[in-house]
Amino acid sequence: MARITTSRRLRELIGEPNAQVPLKLHARLNDLARAFIARSPLFLLATTDAGGQPTVSPRGDRPGFVQVQDDLTLLVPERKGNKLAFSLHNLLANPRAGMIFLVPGTDETLRVHGTAELLDDEALCARFTEPGRPALLVMRLRVSGCYFHCAKALLRSRLWDPAAWPEKIAVSFGAEIAANGGLAASEIEAFDADVQGRYRTDL
Repeated sequence: MARITTSRRLRELIGEPNAQVPLKLHARLNDLARAFIARSPLFLLATTDAGGQPTVSPRGDRPGFVQVQDDLTLLVPERKGNKLAFSLHNLLANPRAGMIFLVPGTDETLRVHGTAELLDDEALCARFTEPGRPALLVMRLRVSGCYFHCAKALLRSRLWDPAAWPEKIAVSFGAEIAANGGLAASEIEAFDADVQGRYRTDL
């Protein structure tokens, strides 16, 4: 099996972009990007640790939970999660981050990248109170670039088309933990019931 090892060979297979395509890249958020972020309930956050190991984490809340402070700055609240905090630890070691924002029903996505810092400020966290709880901390992203990604991936996947959705997959965290020796088989059901309870009461 032939490996692709050079940019030249990659371009032979992929081709060159249309000369106008790079002109959609922007160094700051324009009005459409700001409006898109205001309507987005979900983005994917890409970070890399000090050793180069990447991770991607979803971040979601009500539309508008990411605030556009200005055309070079985003403010993102941190909510309760599993407390592994891989992405946050990564940002302490390597502040560069990438985001993909999604708006349900819209096939284009918005890609934003920049440099992040984590802020511990009581007044700032209070601005992101939802539902009834202030943010644990706030990530401030200094934007260095953004652009809208074309719709082809979402159109091919039919992501927003309910007729194309497969049967829902039931994920058992109890079974996942038990597989690594952390729970007995008899404890799985109760563990999963507790998880479902927290989904209802502890977002």
